[in-house]
Amino acid sequence: MYSRIIRNDMIKSKTVTLATVLFVAAAGMLVSLAAILTVHLSSALDTLMKTAKTPHFMQMHSGDIDTARLAAFAERYGNVEEFQVLEFLNIEGARIRLGDRSLAGSVQDNGFSVQSESFDYLLDLDGNVIRVSDGELYVPVAYMKDHTVKAGDRAFIGEKEFTVAGFLRDSQMNSALSSSKRFLVSEGDFAAIRNAGSVEYLIEFRLKDLSKLGAFETAYASAGLEANGPTVTYSLFQMLNALSDGLMIGVILLVSLLVVAIALMCIRFTLLAKIEDDYREIGVMKAIGMRVSDMKKIYLAKYAAIAAGGGVLGYALSFLFKDMLLENIRLYMGKSGNPFHAALFGIVGIALVFLAVVAYAGRVLNRFRSISAAEAIRFGSSREKIAGGRRFNLSENRRLGTNLFLGLRDVLARKRLYATMLAVLVISSFILIVPQNLHHTISSSGFVQYMGIGSYDLRIDIQQTDRISEKTADIADAMRNDRDIARYAVLTTKTFRTTKVDGSEELIKIELGDHSVFPIRYSSGRAPAADDEIALSALNADELGKKVGDVLALAIEGKEKSFAVSGIYADLTNGGKTAKAAFADDSAETMWSVVSAELADPALVGSKASEYADKFGYAKV
Repeated sequence: MYSRIIRNDMIKSKTVTLATVLFVAAAGMLVSLAAILTVHLSSALDTLMKTAKTPHFMQMHSGDIDTARLAAFAERYGNVEEFQVLEFLNIEGARIRLGDRSLAGSVQDNGFSVQSESFDYLLDLDGNVIRVSDGELYVPVAYMKDHTVKAGDRAFIGEKEFTVAGFLRDSQMNSALSSSKRFLVSEGDFAAIRNAGSVEYLIEFRLKDLSKLGAFETAYASAGLEANGPTVTYSLFQMLNALSDGLMIGVILLVSLLVVAIALMCIRFTLLAKIEDDYREIGVMKAIGMRVSDMKKIYLAKYAAIAAGGGVLGYALSFLFKDMLLENIRLYMGKSGNPFHAALFGIVGIALVFLAVVAYAGRVLNRFRSISAAEAIRFGSSREKIAGGRRFNLSENRRLGTNLFLGLRDVLARKRLYATMLAVLVISSFILIVPQNLHHTISSSGFVQYMGIGSYDLRIDIQQTDRISEKTADIADAMRNDRDIARYAVLTTKTFRTTKVDGSEELIKIELGDHSVFPIRYSSGRAPAADDEIALSALNADELGKKVGDVLALAIEGKEKSFAVSGIYADLTNGGKTAKAAFADDSAETMWSVVSAELADPALVGSKASEYADKFGYAKV
């Protein structure tokens, strides 16, 4: 009986049935894709970080290093499982040529390393630890993706020639959000090119108990060990690796939920229209004693069939698109170790869509309980429609045209029906507008202001070199005398010591200077203006337990000085744990400096960048 009812009903309303099936299929496909991609991303990332043995704590350091003191600390601290110090040879992009292309214009810190012996391995595209021979160069996979170079090409690092033997996955620096990229060479070749750049140290630890990472960070800071550079932890490595693909999955999931909502609204619309058409028949069924649950089954059968058919179609479509969407995950992290689980979670996603459709249709059909058999048989339509129609009489209309009046009368008479149509239009508009607005936001030059970076035309970083303060002053003098520079700002980063709520000490990196020249956006509060004010990045504020208006004490020249927290901001630079202040200090050593500038004529950006890069070879422009 049910199959005959379903078939006859679908034949009578082919267009509506097809539209509903397509919406359910689209919703099922997107939910299934989101589930499949999430499992693949999680599994591939977990496999990459376990195979590479990613450090739990990594401190980048420029300058002199006491490895014996670091080793003693690692041996003394009971939670340390493994410890090592790796050399990261920074070489200017202008001295690196891959195939026919130079990296002179690269914004990445391109560095060279040898393969680690203990952990933090660099892997090939098959997920194996790379064993490199003399004369071979393994290139970060990012340069494969953007077609900078291919395997077998020649490469020149300074004056030394290499052959690109393949590409590597780096669990630390894979992400496009990472500002550094590691190349792999043999120990002999590393020694040969050592004088072509400056060495930075990667101080790395793996812990026995990862849950005690916070206590280890505190202990490291309290010991006063090398910390002239960003600090990055295991959780941040995970976030950086997962963020770009995670955003894609998030957008798919958001759109899938909206499409589910549209599918439900379409079902609501067709069901309400069907109930109006069958109003008298429903009254007759109630009059002869048919139970509401049996009446609901007759109508639910159709939508259960639509949900099942749309779900199967959506699941099949998800397999057509998943390989394309998985391409980036597989390139950067490798294949998932749980393809069966991914398929299973895809089926779970389809099942959830099916249950949502059936449950929602059942809820709409609960309207049967409020229908009076006598009124349905007598009037043949709902009292709401009759009452709405009585409010407006054409004979009393003096201002509106006949067509407009009748249209308005019908809308008011069937408010529920037309409210559903309005909801579908609103959600559909949202799906179309939000991706466009998201693209517009990210493409905007001001977007970086929400990431802890000011909006300017030219940025010059002075790091990995000696006499940073003097070299920063030279660049600032050059900008002061450059007529093409409309305005510029100098920010220097120094490290100070503070005390956390639990009494432990913490090293905090503070960017000093005038933050009003190229301001950033604050999630709360404002930029520091007075000498006794400080702004904290969100990660630092959470870790230190501070909010706007609280007081933070810093140790400066052996004395404790209090600062009021003026603002909190999001930051993606330097591991996300930074601070900004306006006070002057000559006691702490400068870790790095940034000179940023706005040009009078933005069209000169390219030529000015080349000019300053040639003039100040030690800086990254």
